[in-house]
Amino acid sequence: MSAFIVLGAQWGDEGKGKMTDYLAENADVVVRFQGGNNAGHTVVVGEKEYKLHLIPSGILYNDKLNVIGNGVVLDPKALFEEINYLESLGVEITPDRLIISDRAHVIMPYHRILDGIKERARGNKDIGTTGKGIGPSYTDKMERSGIRVCDLIHKEVFEENLKETLEVKNKIITEVFGEEALDYNEIYNEYLGYAEKLRPFVKDISVIVNKKIKDGKEVLFEGAQGTLLDIDYGTYPYVTSSSTIAGGVCIGAGVGPTAITNAVGIAKAYTTRVGKGPFPTELLDSTGDWVREKGHEFGVTTGRARRCGWLDLVILKTSARISGLTSFAVTKIDTLAGLDTLKVCTGYRLNGEIIDYVPASLEDLAKCEPIYEEFEGWDDSIANARCYEDLPENAIKYLKKIEDFTETKVSIVSVGPKRDQTMMISEI
Repeated sequence: MSAFIVLGAQWGDEGKGKMTDYLAENADVVVRFQGGNNAGHTVVVGEKEYKLHLIPSGILYNDKLNVIGNGVVLDPKALFEEINYLESLGVEITPDRLIISDRAHVIMPYHRILDGIKERARGNKDIGTTGKGIGPSYTDKMERSGIRVCDLIHKEVFEENLKETLEVKNKIITEVFGEEALDYNEIYNEYLGYAEKLRPFVKDISVIVNKKIKDGKEVLFEGAQGTLLDIDYGTYPYVTSSSTIAGGVCIGAGVGPTAITNAVGIAKAYTTRVGKGPFPTELLDSTGDWVREKGHEFGVTTGRARRCGWLDLVILKTSARISGLTSFAVTKIDTLAGLDTLKVCTGYRLNGEIIDYVPASLEDLAKCEPIYEEFEGWDDSIANARCYEDLPENAIKYLKKIEDFTETKVSIVSVGPKRDQTMMISEI
């Protein structure tokens, strides 16, 4: 049995929700290890579509334990809204099926307020935050002034922590930004209500997850966002506030590196990103518009249109190196059906030199000129493929190029949004 990671290999929105749902069928436990409700996963089961933000994708199976790890920042209001939404669709959520780390940090109203205020203050230098308080919550965590779930469910501890923290936050909100102060009693009473509802779900998840691994259970760690949004290895500062790479699992779920056996990188057959920042293979023409419309490239959480571009193998090679990927799952290859010619980036030309890695400097990345290799396209019949042999010859060549350039095998291919439009072509 194994413990394996599913993570995004690009700028997020790669189809991790669908892939996690697909792989969760054979898992016993599904663990979210970072991020918050700024993430958005869409899973299609039969004729039903589910939009998930905080709760692991394994919740759509009746026999899986789902875990929200300590690396996640938890907005209780958003959590219970998501629970109500899922229950309205017939998904049962109980403490037997969902547990939450007592060490996870809690997103408070002042985090959301400050997130919005700071983003507006940046003007045209905004970083594209979702405004959900994710960054400010992680900031408090690092400044050792955050409120954890274990603090929230202890009334006296929460009362004391909130008084101290809100006094400081209100000074910033009123004196620095000139906004109206937040009311202590209003927040206190609201969050006490959340505390009682949370209490049955709260556990030391590190103890439970490690025991599951020791007992030989299949544990799937589900990432949010993508490698190029990682706080250290992403296109900083246009990144998220947590570690989205494989190393984030150890910190965000309390497991050791030797427990992890495999890491699957999810990659679209093309490239997308949301918000600002360099994008070497971006298509600013009718082809980009065509891909966006056909691929329904609009954010689950924000609704923002995604920028679209050709597949960038430099990014995939970088992701494979940083996270030690054992394989790729390639999604949305069906979206490209109908294009006569496809381009794939196999290197960057920077200051006269050819490189095959993503430079740290945004200024350097913005100067990178993509070097392309062209491939012949395929038609819409690819959506009917159910095994590797069914794929068009040109699509197989396309996948082979990914494997050869990244030195990482392609283990899964998705040709549509539904569960049965996914094929395992080798062991992960």
